Amino acid sequence: MKMSDISLDKTIEKLTRCGDLPDEELLRLIVDPAARAPLALAADSVRRKVYGNAVYIRGLIEFTNHCKNNCYYCGIRAGNKKVRRYRLTESEILNCCDKGYRLGFRTFVLQGGEDPYFDDERLCALVAAIRRRHPDCAITLSVGEREKESYRRLKAAGADRYLLRHETATPEHYRLLHPASLSLEHRKNCLWHLKELGYQTGSGFMVGSPGQKPEHLVADLRFLQKLQPAMIGIGPFIHHPDTPFKDCPDGSAELTLKLISLLRLLFPYALLPATTALSTLAADGRARGLQAGANVVMPNLSPMEVRDLYRLYSGKSHSGAESAEGLRSLRALVKAAGYEIVTDRGDAKGPEEKING
Repeated sequence: MKMSDISLDKTIEKLTRCGDLPDEELLRLIVDPAARAPLALAADSVRRKVYGNAVYIRGLIEFTNHCKNNCYYCGIRAGNKKVRRYRLTESEILNCCDKGYRLGFRTFVLQGGEDPYFDDERLCALVAAIRRRHPDCAITLSVGEREKESYRRLKAAGADRYLLRHETATPEHYRLLHPASLSLEHRKNCLWHLKELGYQTGSGFMVGSPGQKPEHLVADLRFLQKLQPAMIGIGPFIHHPDTPFKDCPDGSAELTLKLISLLRLLFPYALLPATTALSTLAADGRARGLQAGANVVMPNLSPMEVRDLYRLYSGKSHSGAESAEGLRSLRALVKAAGYEIVTDRGDAKGPEEKING
């Protein structure tokens, strides 16, 4: 289903101008290998109009690898008995934030499995402690599905943002990836609750997960258009040897890059990370992700001794430019790609805030 060069250029120009396309035209862009490079050029032009050459850094703190769920693709799933489990203490997490603050981070991302130990009381106390210590910073949580009242309490404690990838918007595909105890409807409801409560809400999906079809990706884009998240995180599926999908092929870096560009054109004001999974799959994935339209990177602030234990997939990068200690090399990488790291909260812009030129 390849387009001619003229047809391809016209379709991308239409998407850039209108901010949308019919399903069949989106599908053609997704499946046509020739679309990646021109989409990246168009996406980079749009991101520069909205965000200039700014790349925002987030300090990632992976504070627990305990999880009550058994998602079939995830290395820290409850059923994986080979994982050495850990939980960071409040003191350890605050030390990570202090270190990050000294390095210039003004957003902290607390990410973990759905760990029942971190109930509302403990997690709210942790968020409140970070808020007291660093009142000028944004606090992002990525701790899975919770009840609406829990989200309300966490926001009252000081949380600003919440990341919850929907993973796939197609019910039958969701069933392939998750046990019966989990529900796509409930996950979507969580996202709507987060929006209602005023969080800067982030969602996203895996690229190339087992059973995924191009039509599923179109459905993902349509769901995100309904949700209108402030942040959209996508990354390639990468197998883990201790999961039911251990023998499944990894997703495609090229398709992931193309979808980053499509997301930038569909959501000009969204914050789009160049993810660790992308740089794990392709050595130059971080730089190419930025050139495809991404404008966020999330170096790891977690203590060195636990970084290798938060292994959602095989070969996860957590050193060099992926780490807080490698901030100098990350700055150089970002500069070589044509952008500049900025040290502020990096909130999502609206139409009235875009950079002209």
